[in-house]
Amino acid sequence: MTEWKDGIAKITLPTPFPVGDVNVYLINGERLTLVDVGPKTEESWKSLTGQMADLNLSPADIEQVVLTHHHPDHVGMLDFFPDSLEVYGHPLNERWIHPTEVFLQEQEDFFRGHFREFGLPEEYLPLLSLLRKSLKYSCNRSLTGQLVEGMRPQGLSDWQVIETPGHAQSQIALFRETDGIMIGGDLILAHISPNPLLEPPAPGEKERPKPQLQHNHSMKKLLSYPISLVYTGHGDEVYQLSDLIEKRLTRQHERAMMVHNWLKEEQLTVFEICKRLFPSVYQRELMLTISETVAQLDYLSSIGEISSKNDQPVLYLSR
Repeated sequence: MTEWKDGIAKITLPTPFPVGDVNVYLINGERLTLVDVGPKTEESWKSLTGQMADLNLSPADIEQVVLTHHHPDHVGMLDFFPDSLEVYGHPLNERWIHPTEVFLQEQEDFFRGHFREFGLPEEYLPLLSLLRKSLKYSCNRSLTGQLVEGMRPQGLSDWQVIETPGHAQSQIALFRETDGIMIGGDLILAHISPNPLLEPPAPGEKERPKPQLQHNHSMKKLLSYPISLVYTGHGDEVYQLSDLIEKRLTRQHERAMMVHNWLKEEQLTVFEICKRLFPSVYQRELMLTISETVAQLDYLSSIGEISSKNDQPVLYLSR
């Protein structure tokens, strides 16, 4: 039974993705606000409608949407809402939620170039066609307005925006100072560590982002806020935030140092490391596993433990 607690109602929706259910949140502010919307499926829409009925509400009562980030399981169902509904989020949502042919091609070119650099054999390049298919459960609409660090969304005067890139370049969290509650998207999850996903450079940038370094910084950034509870994008709430952040940072460092030990023995490409880290799933989940592998190498490079040769493909070696 969906119910209000501290002016927030948690709604859990089914998704077609391996991550499982996604959490979206109604906030009873000056405007009835839905934070994230779920994937573009009839099943998810029926679930949202049914759970809102528990609150004597319907989707038509929602006055605005705030997006924590652009991934399809968080934004897709925007296409089920009327065009008049106002949608707010970080400006980097726009290229994903309202994609142009130019951007889709740019994304494909970005990964094609990096796949070669990472040492992926030619037979993996056709998988680039899956990039467009992955947007099947996403949406096609524009932001009404942008949210960046320190802003207070209109209709949510108690809440402030914290930029938390890493899992997605567009990711933000909402923090309510009065009681220390945060709605955190996929920044910190109780049972799993979010993937630091590779994305093309932001408009006007040339360098690719380094999501693991961003993700670690975003987690550490939360330690300066008096956060009592985190409502997460998937799974249960987080109550002992600082303990979980320390656990996540330690585990990530340990995984990176395992890779470092391999590189002490021999030079390896990104793809060779990926196959070692994820022997049973790298072919099925190539984007996720390559992103995770690059994440560890970016981290090791940032702490001065490795460097890369400028060969093609890039060969990583221990210093």
